[in-house]
Amino acid sequence: MGLKAALSKPFAAFIVRGVNRWKKNAVAAQQETMSQLVGAAKDTAFGRDHQFSSIHTYEDFKKQVPVRDYEELRPYIDRVVAGESDVLWKGKPAYFAKTSGTTSGAKYIPISKESMPEHIRAARNALLTYVHETGNADFVNGKMIFLQGSPVMTEKNGIKVGRLSGIVANLVPSYLQKNRLPSYATNCMEDWEQKVSAIVEETFHEDMTLISGIPPWVQMYFDGLMQKSGGKQIKDIFKNFQLFVYGGVNYEPYRAKIEASIGRKIDTIETYPASEGFIAYQDSQKDKSLLLLAKAGMFYEFIPADEYYNENPTRLSLAEIELDTNYALILNTNAGLWGYSIGDTVKFVSKNPYKLFVTGRIKHFISAFGEHVIGEEVEQALLTVANQEGIGITEFTVAPQVNPAAGELPYHEWFIEFATPPADLAGFSKKVDKALQEKNIYYFDLIEGKILQPLVIRPLQKDAFVTYMRSEGKLGGQNKVPRLSNDRKIADGLINLINTI
Repeated sequence: MGLKAALSKPFAAFIVRGVNRWKKNAVAAQQETMSQLVGAAKDTAFGRDHQFSSIHTYEDFKKQVPVRDYEELRPYIDRVVAGESDVLWKGKPAYFAKTSGTTSGAKYIPISKESMPEHIRAARNALLTYVHETGNADFVNGKMIFLQGSPVMTEKNGIKVGRLSGIVANLVPSYLQKNRLPSYATNCMEDWEQKVSAIVEETFHEDMTLISGIPPWVQMYFDGLMQKSGGKQIKDIFKNFQLFVYGGVNYEPYRAKIEASIGRKIDTIETYPASEGFIAYQDSQKDKSLLLLAKAGMFYEFIPADEYYNENPTRLSLAEIELDTNYALILNTNAGLWGYSIGDTVKFVSKNPYKLFVTGRIKHFISAFGEHVIGEEVEQALLTVANQEGIGITEFTVAPQVNPAAGELPYHEWFIEFATPPADLAGFSKKVDKALQEKNIYYFDLIEGKILQPLVIRPLQKDAFVTYMRSEGKLGGQNKVPRLSNDRKIADGLINLINTI
């Protein structure tokens, strides 16, 4: 065992003791966080406009701070971007994380000197929690790769601007820098396909022990390695590869192909980072759910997903949530986001401690006919049948077809890139449709009532989604394919990529 591995174990034990303290008192930690955030921001423009000095309870907070998405909060954010101080949070942000919003164009998410350390601390603690539970620390002696956006930053009115992953790359602790790949020059490459090829060349002969990234882009990296090796599996290329850390999308649709590429079971850690804050991570190999970070500079609120578009939806604190209910997640952060609807939906599976799953996006659903099918339902329906049948799924998305050919009923159109296609596509489609009916009673009623016909699957050509994302300028980085759309934009972009053979 190397020195770093030996030292990491007592450090991990120390960190876990601290996590356990707030984990057992998450509600109190959240109450304290709300008071600290409001107190710190009471003299900002936002704090004065929303009478923070009069807020003493959560009920007061709800009365004074409305729920807003990025566009609704934008008048304040634009003032921050213009260089004004003390608008949403005291002083000016340390950084802006620039993201490509699907509805708002470019978004500038403020990151403060108080919030940035929380991102680093959470990522570190996810690894140390793993070390403490498993006793496995050997991976810290090998090479680690984080597939991420470019670390190159620009400036806007004196504030550094970059992708979140690029900002974090500049702040990796010095004791990890020697083990970290790829090189800075390669990491700065903007063209994703060229970057992946360069990473393959740089890492092929290295002793990679930890690999981290968004699953579809990690798979692209694995494909490059396997091609270069003449078809070897990852376990034979990186014999000491021990840990895969991922986030950004549900891993389950990618699990079978990634595990097949690796060639053996490997420990994984799921994380839930966002530009707005690091929200949760998997804290046990025995449990796939994610521990909500109740003491990380963020005060969370939850709106029942089926009320989200109501005029006055219910807003709940952590103390008030129920298990197995879909909630839209609302953030209040120590970077100055207030009543901020991040767009994700979550479902709690434990209150002791508070643990959850990310179930989808509040705006990613299909309800063209009132069915309100959500991402969790389509993923579970497809994967249940695919796993039973031994069918491999590379990627998929679903959209409504409201204007079918003359004489046809409308339907849900599924665009699927198969790794191993079904021998009987029609039979496979029927089983997936039945599974979705069992998950969504409204969809069942529409099928039974002959309002909709059963779903239609369009098999896609190999690398269809890579081709589509490239055409949209969204290949790689933190970009992801939405599982569901209530419109035809993505579907129309995939029409020409249907496999007609």
